[in-house]
Amino acid sequence: MDHDDTETLEIVVDPARPSGRTLLADGVEQSYVDVADARYLHFEYVRRIAAAIDLAAPRGAALTTLHLGGGALTLPRWLASTRPGSAQRVVERHPGVVELVRRKLPRLPPEVVVALGDARETVAEEPSGAYDVVVADVYRAARMPPHVAAVEFAAQVARVLRPDGLYLINLTDLPPLAHTRAQVATLRAVFADVCLVADRRMLRGRRYGNVVLAASPEPGRLPVRRLAARVAADPVPGTVLHAAPLDAFAAGAHPVTDAEPG
Repeated sequence: MDHDDTETLEIVVDPARPSGRTLLADGVEQSYVDVADARYLHFEYVRRIAAAIDLAAPRGAALTTLHLGGGALTLPRWLASTRPGSAQRVVERHPGVVELVRRKLPRLPPEVVVALGDARETVAEEPSGAYDVVVADVYRAARMPPHVAAVEFAAQVARVLRPDGLYLINLTDLPPLAHTRAQVATLRAVFADVCLVADRRMLRGRRYGNVVLAASPEPGRLPVRRLAARVAADPVPGTVLHAAPLDAFAAGAHPVTDAEPG
Protein backbone atom coordinates (compact mmCIF):
# COMPACT_ATOMS: atom_id res chain seq x y z
CA MET A 1 0.00 0.00 0.00
CA ASP A 2 1.24 3.48 -0.87
CA HIS A 3 1.38 6.02 1.94
CA ASP A 4 1.29 9.71 2.75
CA ASP A 5 4.61 11.32 3.67
CA THR A 6 3.22 12.83 6.91
CA GLU A 7 2.06 9.54 8.45
CA THR A 8 3.58 8.11 11.63
CA LEU A 9 4.79 4.61 10.79
CA GLU A 10 5.55 1.69 13.08
CA ILE A 11 5.76 -2.10 13.01
CA VAL A 12 4.32 -3.89 16.03
CA VAL A 13 4.19 -7.50 17.21
CA ASP A 14 0.80 -9.23 17.06
CA PRO A 15 0.03 -10.26 20.67
CA ALA A 16 -2.16 -13.12 19.37
CA ARG A 17 0.53 -14.45 17.01
CA PRO A 18 4.13 -13.96 18.18
CA SER A 19 5.55 -14.25 14.66
CA GLY A 20 3.05 -11.71 13.28
CA ARG A 21 4.07 -8.13 12.51
CA THR A 22 1.66 -5.33 11.64
CA LEU A 23 2.62 -2.16 9.79
CA LEU A 24 0.67 0.77 11.24
CA ALA A 25 0.25 4.23 9.71
CA ASP A 26 -1.07 6.72 12.25
CA GLY A 27 -2.21 3.73 14.29
CA VAL A 28 -4.23 2.17 11.44
CA GLU A 29 -3.38 -1.35 10.25
CA GLN A 30 -1.88 -1.32 6.74
CA SER A 31 0.00 -4.59 6.21
CA TYR A 32 0.62 -7.81 8.08
CA VAL A 33 3.58 -10.18 7.73
CA ASP A 34 4.25 -13.45 9.53
CA VAL A 35 8.03 -13.53 9.83
CA ALA A 36 7.97 -17.32 10.32
CA ASP A 37 5.53 -18.16 7.52
CA ALA A 38 5.37 -15.97 4.40
CA ARG A 39 2.35 -17.97 3.21
CA TYR A 40 0.18 -16.80 6.10
CA LEU A 41 -2.10 -14.00 4.87
CA HIS A 42 -3.89 -12.18 7.67
CA PHE A 43 -6.21 -9.80 5.80
CA GLU A 44 -9.06 -11.23 3.72
CA TYR A 45 -8.50 -8.85 0.79
CA VAL A 46 -4.89 -10.05 0.52
CA ARG A 47 -6.15 -13.66 0.52
CA ARG A 48 -8.56 -12.74 -2.30
CA ILE A 49 -5.76 -11.24 -4.41
CA ALA A 50 -3.58 -14.28 -3.70
CA ALA A 51 -6.41 -16.64 -4.63
CA ALA A 52 -6.86 -14.95 -8.00
CA ILE A 53 -3.14 -15.25 -8.72
CA ASP A 54 -3.03 -18.82 -7.45
CA LEU A 55 -5.91 -19.97 -9.64
CA ALA A 56 -4.92 -18.06 -12.78
CA ALA A 57 -1.55 -19.76 -13.33
CA PRO A 58 -0.21 -23.32 -13.09
CA ARG A 59 0.81 -24.35 -9.59
CA GLY A 60 4.33 -23.21 -8.72
CA ALA A 61 4.96 -21.46 -12.05
CA ALA A 62 7.14 -18.36 -11.72
CA LEU A 63 5.31 -15.12 -12.50
CA THR A 64 6.85 -11.81 -13.52
CA THR A 65 4.98 -9.37 -11.29
CA LEU A 66 4.76 -5.62 -10.76
CA HIS A 67 3.48 -4.45 -7.37
CA LEU A 68 2.28 -0.84 -7.23
CA GLY A 69 2.35 0.08 -3.55
CA GLY A 70 4.63 -1.94 -1.33
CA GLY A 71 3.62 -1.70 2.31
CA ALA A 72 5.26 -4.48 4.32
CA LEU A 73 5.64 -6.53 1.11
CA THR A 74 3.18 -9.22 2.16
CA LEU A 75 2.26 -10.36 -1.36
CA PRO A 76 5.83 -10.28 -2.73
CA ARG A 77 6.89 -12.50 0.20
CA TRP A 78 3.96 -14.85 -0.40
CA LEU A 79 4.68 -15.05 -4.13
CA ALA A 80 8.39 -15.69 -3.55
CA SER A 81 7.45 -18.56 -1.22
CA THR A 82 4.71 -20.14 -3.35
CA ARG A 83 6.30 -19.48 -6.75
CA PRO A 84 10.08 -19.44 -6.29
CA GLY A 85 12.03 -17.62 -8.96
CA SER A 86 9.26 -15.13 -9.71
CA ALA A 87 10.86 -11.86 -10.84
CA GLN A 88 9.09 -9.13 -8.87
CA ARG A 89 9.34 -5.35 -9.02
CA VAL A 90 7.83 -3.37 -6.14
CA VAL A 91 7.21 0.38 -6.39
CA GLU A 92 6.52 2.31 -3.18
CA ARG A 93 6.18 6.08 -3.03
CA HIS A 94 7.00 6.56 0.66
CA PRO A 95 10.74 6.23 1.54
CA GLY A 96 9.86 5.89 5.24
CA VAL A 97 7.92 2.69 4.55
CA VAL A 98 10.76 1.19 2.52
CA GLU A 99 13.34 2.01 5.20
CA LEU A 100 11.22 0.76 8.12
CA VAL A 101 10.38 -2.52 6.38
CA ARG A 102 14.01 -3.01 5.40
CA ARG A 103 15.14 -2.56 9.01
CA LYS A 104 12.41 -4.43 10.85
CA LEU A 105 11.32 -7.33 8.64
CA PRO A 106 13.10 -10.28 6.99
CA ARG A 107 15.17 -9.67 3.89
CA LEU A 108 13.59 -10.45 0.55
CA PRO A 109 15.08 -12.84 -2.05
CA PRO A 110 17.21 -11.13 -4.71
CA GLU A 111 14.58 -11.59 -7.43
CA VAL A 112 12.35 -9.10 -5.55
CA VAL A 113 13.47 -5.54 -6.32
CA VAL A 114 12.02 -2.62 -4.35
CA ALA A 115 12.19 0.91 -5.75
CA LEU A 116 10.88 4.33 -4.80
CA GLY A 117 8.57 5.92 -7.34
CA ASP A 118 5.12 6.92 -8.51
CA ALA A 119 2.86 4.12 -9.74
CA ARG A 120 1.68 5.81 -12.92
CA GLU A 121 5.11 7.11 -13.90
CA THR A 122 6.57 3.65 -13.34
CA VAL A 123 3.98 1.90 -15.51
CA ALA A 124 4.46 4.46 -18.31
CA GLU A 125 8.17 3.62 -18.41
CA GLU A 126 7.77 -0.17 -18.46
CA PRO A 127 8.07 -2.09 -21.75
CA SER A 128 4.98 -3.55 -23.37
CA GLY A 129 4.07 -7.14 -22.51
CA ALA A 130 6.56 -7.32 -19.65
CA TYR A 131 4.39 -8.73 -16.85
CA ASP A 132 2.22 -11.71 -16.03
CA VAL A 133 0.63 -9.89 -13.09
CA VAL A 134 0.22 -6.27 -11.97
CA VAL A 135 -1.11 -5.60 -8.46
CA ALA A 136 -2.23 -2.10 -7.47
CA ASP A 137 -2.68 -1.17 -3.81
CA VAL A 138 -2.13 2.58 -3.96
CA TYR A 139 -3.64 5.00 -1.48
CA ARG A 140 -2.96 8.48 -0.17
CA ALA A 141 -4.91 9.74 2.83
CA ALA A 142 -7.25 6.70 2.53
CA ARG A 143 -8.13 7.53 -1.08
CA MET A 144 -7.06 6.04 -4.38
CA PRO A 145 -5.23 8.87 -6.20
CA PRO A 146 -7.15 10.01 -9.32
CA HIS A 147 -4.15 9.48 -11.61
CA VAL A 148 -4.20 5.71 -10.93
CA ALA A 149 -8.00 5.47 -11.06
CA ALA A 150 -8.39 6.71 -14.64
CA VAL A 151 -9.00 4.78 -17.84
CA GLU A 152 -5.75 6.17 -19.25
CA PHE A 153 -3.82 4.46 -16.45
CA ALA A 154 -5.74 1.22 -16.93
CA ALA A 155 -4.76 1.31 -20.60
CA GLN A 156 -1.10 1.63 -19.64
CA VAL A 157 -1.43 -1.35 -17.29
CA ALA A 158 -3.01 -3.38 -20.11
CA ARG A 159 -0.08 -2.42 -22.33
CA VAL A 160 2.56 -3.72 -19.90
CA LEU A 161 0.69 -6.97 -19.30
CA ARG A 162 1.08 -10.05 -21.46
CA PRO A 163 -2.07 -10.86 -23.49
CA ASP A 164 -3.21 -13.37 -20.86
CA GLY A 165 -1.95 -11.26 -17.95
CA LEU A 166 -3.79 -10.39 -14.75
CA TYR A 167 -4.45 -6.96 -13.20
CA LEU A 168 -5.56 -6.88 -9.56
CA ILE A 169 -6.68 -3.81 -7.61
CA ASN A 170 -7.43 -3.37 -3.92
CA LEU A 171 -10.09 -0.71 -3.31
CA THR A 172 -11.60 0.60 -0.11
CA ASP A 173 -15.13 1.89 -0.33
CA LEU A 174 -18.30 2.55 1.60
CA PRO A 175 -22.00 2.41 0.68
CA PRO A 176 -23.30 3.00 -1.95
CA LEU A 177 -19.96 1.82 -3.48
CA ALA A 178 -19.93 4.58 -6.10
CA HIS A 179 -16.13 4.48 -6.36
CA THR A 180 -16.16 0.71 -6.94
CA ARG A 181 -18.86 0.96 -9.61
CA ALA A 182 -16.87 3.63 -11.43
CA GLN A 183 -13.72 1.50 -11.25
CA VAL A 184 -15.60 -1.49 -12.70
CA ALA A 185 -16.72 0.72 -15.60
CA THR A 186 -13.15 2.02 -15.99
CA LEU A 187 -11.63 -1.46 -16.20
CA ARG A 188 -14.35 -2.70 -18.56
CA ALA A 189 -13.52 0.15 -20.94
CA VAL A 190 -10.04 -1.37 -21.33
CA PHE A 191 -10.05 -5.07 -20.37
CA ALA A 192 -11.97 -7.93 -21.99
CA ASP A 193 -12.61 -9.80 -18.73
CA VAL A 194 -13.38 -8.20 -15.36
CA CYS A 195 -14.71 -9.51 -12.05
CA LEU A 196 -15.24 -8.19 -8.53
CA VAL A 197 -14.64 -9.93 -5.19
CA ALA A 198 -16.12 -8.56 -1.97
CA ASP A 199 -17.82 -9.39 1.30
CA ARG A 200 -21.53 -9.96 0.69
CA ARG A 201 -22.34 -7.42 3.40
CA MET A 202 -20.52 -4.73 1.44
CA LEU A 203 -22.48 -5.52 -1.71
CA ARG A 204 -25.69 -5.21 0.33
CA GLY A 205 -24.63 -1.74 1.43
CA ARG A 206 -24.10 -2.71 5.06
CA ARG A 207 -20.44 -1.96 5.68
CA TYR A 208 -17.23 -0.20 4.71
CA GLY A 209 -14.36 -2.36 3.56
CA ASN A 210 -12.14 -3.70 0.81
CA VAL A 211 -13.10 -4.73 -2.71
CA VAL A 212 -10.78 -6.60 -5.06
CA LEU A 213 -11.13 -6.14 -8.81
CA ALA A 214 -9.51 -8.55 -11.26
CA ALA A 215 -9.10 -7.93 -14.99
CA SER A 216 -7.41 -9.47 -18.01
CA PRO A 217 -6.96 -8.42 -21.64
CA GLU A 218 -7.97 -11.95 -22.69
CA PRO A 219 -11.70 -12.81 -22.87
CA GLY A 220 -12.70 -15.59 -20.48
CA ARG A 221 -9.29 -15.54 -18.80
CA LEU A 222 -10.38 -15.10 -15.19
CA PRO A 223 -10.91 -18.31 -13.16
CA VAL A 224 -14.31 -17.06 -12.01
CA ARG A 225 -15.95 -20.29 -10.81
CA ARG A 226 -12.93 -21.57 -8.93
CA LEU A 227 -12.32 -18.12 -7.45
CA ALA A 228 -15.94 -17.94 -6.27
CA ALA A 229 -15.58 -21.31 -4.56
CA ARG A 230 -12.28 -20.33 -2.94
CA VAL A 231 -13.47 -17.01 -1.52
CA ALA A 232 -16.80 -18.47 -0.37
CA ALA A 233 -14.84 -20.91 1.79
CA ASP A 234 -12.67 -18.17 3.34
CA PRO A 235 -13.02 -17.43 7.08
CA VAL A 236 -14.40 -14.07 5.93
CA PRO A 237 -16.61 -15.28 3.06
CA GLY A 238 -16.59 -13.32 -0.15
CA THR A 239 -18.62 -13.42 -3.32
CA VAL A 240 -17.68 -12.88 -6.97
CA LEU A 241 -19.59 -10.73 -9.45
CA HIS A 242 -18.92 -11.37 -13.14
CA ALA A 243 -20.78 -11.05 -16.44
CA ALA A 244 -24.52 -10.27 -15.95
CA PRO A 245 -24.36 -9.77 -12.14
CA LEU A 246 -21.47 -7.36 -12.65
CA ASP A 247 -23.49 -5.60 -15.38
CA ALA A 248 -26.27 -5.04 -12.87
CA PHE A 249 -23.89 -3.87 -10.16
CA ALA A 250 -22.19 -1.28 -12.40
CA ALA A 251 -25.30 -0.15 -14.28
CA GLY A 252 -25.18 3.59 -14.90
CA ALA A 253 -21.54 3.98 -13.84
CA HIS A 254 -19.11 5.71 -16.20
CA PRO A 255 -15.36 5.22 -16.68
CA VAL A 256 -13.14 7.67 -14.83
CA THR A 257 -10.85 9.74 -17.10
CA ASP A 258 -7.95 12.08 -16.54
CA ALA A 259 -10.19 14.95 -17.61
CA GLU A 260 -12.86 14.07 -15.05
CA PRO A 261 -11.27 12.36 -12.05
CA GLY A 262 -13.70 10.73 -9.64
